[in-house]
Amino acid sequence: MASSSASGQNPYSTIIMMGSIIAVFYFFMIRPQAKKVKDQKLFIDKLQKGDRVITTTGIHGKIVEADPAYFVVEVDHNVRLKMERSAISMELSEALNKPKAVTADSAK
Repeated sequence: MASSSASGQNPYSTIIMMGSIIAVFYFFMIRPQAKKVKDQKLFIDKLQKGDRVITTTGIHGKIVEADPAYFVVEVDHNVRLKMERSAISMELSEALNKPKAVTADSAK
């Protein structure tokens, strides 16, 4: 008897369950990642000469030359690095304005 009740399960419930799992993956994993990539591309496209930036490796500098394929970033007086556009992580003013995380030590 137990086997007949298990096999008599509604096939639509399985389809609904699989659809809901796919929807959860889309809305919680795929969509936010795609939005993040789109926002990063827009940020990189807006950068121009004179902007102060931080690279993905943590190098701080100022853009002195902007090309469609790369940036030339001045990190010190007469020290310039040629970097791919994708190597830029964020604008320096954004990094300085981010609120710092409160830790147990800093709360005292």
